[in-house]
Amino acid sequence: MTARERILQRIRRAQGRGGQGPSAAEREAVGTYLHAHPRGPLPEVAGDLVARFCDRAGAASSTWDRVAGTEAVPAAVRRYLDAEDLPKTGCVWPDLAGVDWAGAGLALAPRAAQGDDAIGVTGVFCALAETGTLMLVSGAGTPASVSLLPETHIAVVPVTRIVAHMEAGWDLARAELRVLPRAVNFISGPSRTADIEQTLVLGAHGPYRLHIVLVG
Repeated sequence: MTARERILQRIRRAQGRGGQGPSAAEREAVGTYLHAHPRGPLPEVAGDLVARFCDRAGAASSTWDRVAGTEAVPAAVRRYLDAEDLPKTGCVWPDLAGVDWAGAGLALAPRAAQGDDAIGVTGVFCALAETGTLMLVSGAGTPASVSLLPETHIAVVPVTRIVAHMEAGWDLARAELRVLPRAVNFISGPSRTADIEQTLVLGAHGPYRLHIVLVG
Protein backbone atom coordinates (compact mmCIF):
# COMPACT_ATOMS: atom_id res chain seq x y z
CA MET A 1 0.00 0.00 0.00
CA THR A 2 1.37 3.41 -0.95
CA ALA A 3 1.63 6.39 1.40
CA ARG A 4 -1.15 8.05 -0.58
CA GLU A 5 -3.44 5.05 -0.12
CA ARG A 6 -2.73 4.94 3.63
CA ILE A 7 -3.56 8.65 3.99
CA LEU A 8 -6.82 8.27 2.08
CA GLN A 9 -7.69 5.20 4.16
CA ARG A 10 -7.27 7.19 7.39
CA ILE A 11 -9.45 9.98 6.00
CA ARG A 12 -12.20 7.49 5.14
CA ARG A 13 -12.08 6.01 8.66
CA ALA A 14 -12.31 9.50 10.19
CA GLN A 15 -15.40 10.14 8.05
CA GLY A 16 -16.97 6.91 9.23
CA ARG A 17 -16.90 5.40 5.75
CA GLY A 18 -14.71 2.38 6.47
CA GLY A 19 -11.07 1.88 5.71
CA GLN A 20 -11.32 0.32 2.27
CA GLY A 21 -11.43 2.16 -1.02
CA PRO A 22 -14.64 3.68 -2.43
CA SER A 23 -17.32 1.20 -3.38
CA ALA A 24 -18.83 0.92 -6.84
CA ALA A 25 -21.90 2.77 -5.56
CA GLU A 26 -19.78 5.64 -4.26
CA ARG A 27 -17.92 5.93 -7.56
CA GLU A 28 -21.21 5.93 -9.44
CA ALA A 29 -22.60 8.65 -7.19
CA VAL A 30 -19.54 10.84 -7.77
CA GLY A 31 -19.76 10.30 -11.53
CA THR A 32 -23.44 11.20 -11.52
CA TYR A 33 -22.73 14.37 -9.56
CA LEU A 34 -19.91 15.47 -11.86
CA HIS A 35 -22.03 14.99 -14.97
CA ALA A 36 -25.14 16.61 -13.49
CA HIS A 37 -23.54 19.44 -11.55
CA PRO A 38 -24.46 22.72 -13.24
CA ARG A 39 -21.68 24.97 -14.48
CA GLY A 40 -21.28 28.24 -12.62
CA PRO A 41 -22.00 31.62 -14.21
CA LEU A 42 -19.72 32.66 -17.07
CA PRO A 43 -19.12 36.18 -18.35
CA GLU A 44 -20.66 36.81 -21.73
CA VAL A 45 -18.21 36.64 -24.62
CA ALA A 46 -20.29 37.79 -27.55
CA GLY A 47 -19.47 38.73 -31.12
CA ASP A 48 -16.27 37.91 -32.99
CA LEU A 49 -14.15 35.53 -30.88
CA VAL A 50 -11.03 36.27 -32.93
CA ALA A 51 -11.35 40.02 -32.38
CA ARG A 52 -11.98 39.51 -28.67
CA PHE A 53 -8.97 37.21 -28.40
CA CYS A 54 -6.70 39.72 -30.16
CA ASP A 55 -7.92 42.56 -27.95
CA ARG A 56 -7.30 40.68 -24.74
CA ALA A 57 -3.96 39.26 -25.91
CA GLY A 58 -2.81 42.77 -26.77
CA ALA A 59 -3.85 44.00 -23.34
CA ALA A 60 -1.58 41.31 -21.87
CA SER A 61 1.43 42.67 -23.82
CA SER A 62 1.31 40.06 -26.59
CA THR A 63 1.71 41.05 -30.23
CA TRP A 64 -0.06 39.34 -33.10
CA ASP A 65 -0.23 38.94 -36.85
CA ARG A 66 -2.68 37.10 -39.08
CA VAL A 67 -2.14 35.02 -42.20
CA ALA A 68 -4.45 33.13 -44.52
CA GLY A 69 -2.90 29.67 -44.24
CA THR A 70 -0.17 27.59 -42.63
CA GLU A 71 2.11 28.02 -45.65
CA ALA A 72 2.37 31.75 -44.84
CA VAL A 73 3.39 31.24 -41.21
CA PRO A 74 7.20 31.05 -41.72
CA ALA A 75 7.25 34.36 -43.60
CA ALA A 76 5.16 35.97 -40.85
CA VAL A 77 7.56 34.69 -38.20
CA ARG A 78 10.52 35.99 -40.21
CA ARG A 79 8.87 39.43 -40.53
CA TYR A 80 8.42 39.64 -36.79
CA LEU A 81 11.98 38.56 -36.02
CA ASP A 82 13.38 41.03 -38.57
CA ALA A 83 11.27 43.88 -37.18
CA GLU A 84 12.46 43.16 -33.64
CA ASP A 85 16.08 42.47 -34.72
CA LEU A 86 15.95 39.03 -33.11
CA PRO A 87 17.94 35.87 -33.93
CA LYS A 88 16.55 33.47 -36.53
CA THR A 89 17.54 30.32 -34.62
CA GLY A 90 15.88 28.25 -31.93
CA CYS A 91 13.47 25.36 -31.60
CA VAL A 92 10.00 24.39 -32.71
CA TRP A 93 7.48 21.79 -31.61
CA PRO A 94 8.16 18.47 -33.40
CA ASP A 95 4.47 18.56 -34.36
CA LEU A 96 5.32 21.60 -36.55
CA ALA A 97 8.44 20.10 -38.12
CA GLY A 98 6.66 19.72 -41.48
CA VAL A 99 6.32 23.49 -41.92
CA ASP A 100 8.92 24.99 -44.30
CA TRP A 101 10.84 27.08 -41.76
CA ALA A 102 14.13 26.83 -43.69
CA GLY A 103 12.46 28.35 -46.74
CA ALA A 104 12.03 31.57 -44.75
CA GLY A 105 15.62 31.50 -43.56
CA LEU A 106 14.78 30.19 -40.09
CA ALA A 107 16.92 27.56 -38.35
CA LEU A 108 14.38 25.97 -36.00
CA ALA A 109 15.20 22.51 -34.66
CA PRO A 110 12.18 20.24 -33.97
CA ARG A 111 12.91 19.34 -30.36
CA ALA A 112 12.55 20.39 -26.75
CA ALA A 113 14.18 23.69 -25.83
CA GLN A 114 17.77 24.01 -24.68
CA GLY A 115 19.27 26.76 -22.57
CA ASP A 116 20.74 28.72 -25.48
CA ASP A 117 17.64 28.74 -27.72
CA ALA A 118 16.63 32.33 -28.49
CA ILE A 119 13.32 31.51 -30.21
CA GLY A 120 10.67 28.91 -29.39
CA VAL A 121 7.80 28.29 -31.81
CA THR A 122 4.76 26.32 -30.70
CA GLY A 123 1.21 25.64 -31.73
CA VAL A 124 -1.61 25.60 -29.22
CA PHE A 125 -4.25 23.15 -28.10
CA CYS A 126 -6.71 26.03 -28.18
CA ALA A 127 -6.95 29.72 -27.28
CA LEU A 128 -9.37 31.51 -24.95
CA ALA A 129 -11.10 34.63 -26.21
CA GLU A 130 -12.21 35.78 -22.76
CA THR A 131 -8.67 36.46 -21.55
CA GLY A 132 -6.44 36.27 -24.64
CA THR A 133 -4.87 33.12 -23.21
CA LEU A 134 -3.11 30.22 -24.93
CA MET A 135 -3.83 26.67 -23.74
CA LEU A 136 -0.95 24.27 -24.40
CA VAL A 137 -0.77 20.58 -23.55
CA SER A 138 2.50 18.70 -23.17
CA GLY A 139 3.50 15.59 -25.09
CA ALA A 140 6.21 14.04 -27.22
CA GLY A 141 5.36 16.32 -30.13
CA THR A 142 4.52 19.35 -27.98
CA PRO A 143 7.27 19.73 -25.35
CA ALA A 144 6.40 22.36 -22.76
CA SER A 145 9.94 23.75 -22.62
CA VAL A 146 9.61 25.33 -26.08
CA SER A 147 7.16 27.90 -24.68
CA LEU A 148 9.00 28.39 -21.38
CA LEU A 149 12.78 28.54 -21.87
CA PRO A 150 13.48 30.78 -24.92
CA GLU A 151 13.33 34.54 -24.43
CA THR A 152 10.91 34.85 -27.36
CA HIS A 153 7.84 32.60 -27.68
CA ILE A 154 5.97 32.57 -30.98
CA ALA A 155 2.63 30.73 -30.99
CA VAL A 156 0.78 29.59 -34.11
CA VAL A 157 -2.96 29.78 -33.42
CA PRO A 158 -5.56 28.48 -35.91
CA VAL A 159 -8.60 30.75 -35.57
CA THR A 160 -10.79 27.63 -35.56
CA ARG A 161 -9.23 26.73 -32.19
CA ILE A 162 -10.32 29.93 -30.45
CA VAL A 163 -13.06 29.27 -27.88
CA ALA A 164 -14.90 31.61 -25.57
CA HIS A 165 -13.89 30.50 -22.06
CA MET A 166 -11.42 28.32 -20.19
CA GLU A 167 -14.28 25.93 -19.45
CA ALA A 168 -14.72 25.40 -23.20
CA GLY A 169 -11.01 24.60 -23.45
CA TRP A 170 -11.37 21.89 -20.80
CA ASP A 171 -14.44 20.57 -22.61
CA LEU A 172 -12.30 20.21 -25.75
CA ALA A 173 -9.57 18.45 -23.79
CA ARG A 174 -12.00 15.92 -22.36
CA ALA A 175 -13.56 15.32 -25.78
CA GLU A 176 -10.38 15.09 -27.85
CA LEU A 177 -7.64 13.73 -25.58
CA ARG A 178 -7.94 10.09 -24.62
CA VAL A 179 -5.77 10.70 -21.55
CA LEU A 180 -5.15 14.10 -19.98
CA PRO A 181 -1.50 15.13 -20.49
CA ARG A 182 1.12 15.46 -17.81
CA ALA A 183 1.00 19.26 -18.04
CA VAL A 184 -1.51 21.83 -19.25
CA ASN A 185 -0.12 25.37 -19.45
CA PHE A 186 -2.18 28.54 -19.73
CA ILE A 187 -0.17 31.48 -21.08
CA SER A 188 -1.46 35.05 -20.98
CA GLY A 189 1.23 37.29 -22.43
CA PRO A 190 4.95 37.35 -21.63
CA SER A 191 6.23 36.30 -18.24
CA ARG A 192 6.02 39.17 -15.74
CA THR A 193 6.30 40.19 -12.13
CA ALA A 194 5.68 43.32 -10.08
CA ASP A 195 7.02 41.92 -6.81
CA ILE A 196 9.75 44.55 -6.46
CA GLU A 197 8.31 47.99 -5.62
CA GLN A 198 5.26 47.17 -7.78
CA THR A 199 7.31 47.85 -10.90
CA LEU A 200 6.24 45.62 -13.80
CA VAL A 201 9.13 43.63 -15.24
CA LEU A 202 8.70 41.37 -18.28
CA GLY A 203 10.63 38.14 -18.70
CA ALA A 204 10.91 37.44 -14.98
CA HIS A 205 10.20 33.71 -15.07
CA GLY A 206 10.05 32.93 -18.79
CA PRO A 207 9.84 34.63 -22.20
CA TYR A 208 10.24 38.39 -22.55
CA ARG A 209 8.03 38.37 -25.64
CA LEU A 210 4.96 36.52 -26.86
CA HIS A 211 4.04 36.89 -30.52
CA ILE A 212 0.97 35.17 -31.93
CA VAL A 213 0.46 34.21 -35.57
CA LEU A 214 -3.24 33.66 -36.24
CA VAL A 215 -3.96 31.29 -39.10
CA GLY A 216 -7.18 31.49 -41.09
